[in-house]
Amino acid sequence: MKLDRYGELAVRVALNLQPGQRLLIIGPLANGGVSFDAAPLVRAVAASAYRAGAELVEAIWGDEALLLSRFEHAPRGSLAEFSRWLPNVLADHVAAGAAMLSIYANDPDLLKDQPPDLVGTMQQAVSRAVVPFRQQISRNDTNWGVIAAANDAWAAKVFPDVPRDEQRARLWSTIERLCRLDRPDPVAAWKEHLAVLASRSDYLNTKRYSALHFTGPATDLIVGLPAAHTWVSGQSASRSGITFVANLPTEEVFTIADRARVDGTVRASKPLSYGGMLIEDFTLTFEQGRVVRISAARGESVLRQMIDTDAGAARLGEVALVPHSSPISQSGLLFYNTLFDENAASHVALGTAYKFTMRGGESMDDAAFERAGGNRSAIHVDFMIGSGDLDVDGVCEGGAEPIMRRGEWAAGPDSDARMRR
Repeated sequence: MKLDRYGELAVRVALNLQPGQRLLIIGPLANGGVSFDAAPLVRAVAASAYRAGAELVEAIWGDEALLLSRFEHAPRGSLAEFSRWLPNVLADHVAAGAAMLSIYANDPDLLKDQPPDLVGTMQQAVSRAVVPFRQQISRNDTNWGVIAAANDAWAAKVFPDVPRDEQRARLWSTIERLCRLDRPDPVAAWKEHLAVLASRSDYLNTKRYSALHFTGPATDLIVGLPAAHTWVSGQSASRSGITFVANLPTEEVFTIADRARVDGTVRASKPLSYGGMLIEDFTLTFEQGRVVRISAARGESVLRQMIDTDAGAARLGEVALVPHSSPISQSGLLFYNTLFDENAASHVALGTAYKFTMRGGESMDDAAFERAGGNRSAIHVDFMIGSGDLDVDGVCEGGAEPIMRRGEWAAGPDSDARMRR
């Protein structure tokens, strides 16, 4: 993996870091920061950021072994506690207009042997503590991004049949390919890809659908869309007007779900890695926007605790469409990492909605946002529902019309071939 090219892509495309900006690099908040395994990439990003004119680059480090030690040795009642200083640091950093980059290099099975109720308790504590920071991100108060770095545990999970001494290199080469770093000019490749995604979101914005109807194996779900919903593709703009790409890779177009108009049953098409535990083969049933029934083959108690985090955690905040022919889907790999898996399949997200997916949403207070159909919560958790067997229809005045058939675009700009690049 050519880390210098990855660092340049993170700074120039994901963040579009501006001269004079500060940059803070973090990781999963439950871990306290970015994994030491990502240190070479952190350094490459920092070097690129300084070349771009960054005023200061800092990293907050986390250690999975330290988190595991907490579960094994700390008093049981202490798992509901969280850092007293980290939430303020994150919020202050964004408020000052500095950029934020999250780097994931983590073990999907870190907490698989720990009591699920304690894992859920910890996740609830983290989610509630960082609500102000998540609200800032939901408004795009600054330019932010999420990328990933390979480590041994994650690589072994993704490539269990590859010789152990080759797993990490295989994961790095896969990240390189899916992030278009193997192209002669990755930045130009990303500009072309983002234009394709923008054409798709522009088309959907002309349709003004009132709802989406998903049908597939064990899925029959209607997701209402607020009247002021806006489809967004890979590129967004911060409050100060800096364009950025929040996820590398990205293959989705997404919008806001109406918090009160979701009805039916949906089955997850891929496992969900949440807080170091896997939730597998799960189904949710919604009535008038709220989850009313849950079942899961594994991790059900963690899923239930997640949905009980607050009143909005049982409602949807986002709905996203991804063609089954996306490069990540066609890799045939399950990444056990939402950054990659959500870009392999259409998905929905439990919890808070991004205010920038509603016209005028960034200027609304929370009460006005909810009245307009937006959801507020301490969590935002994407899970995958798409596959080669999923159909999606857009509900409009004349009835309904096809958007996707068997996981592929059925209408709109002729971008399917380019989507597969």
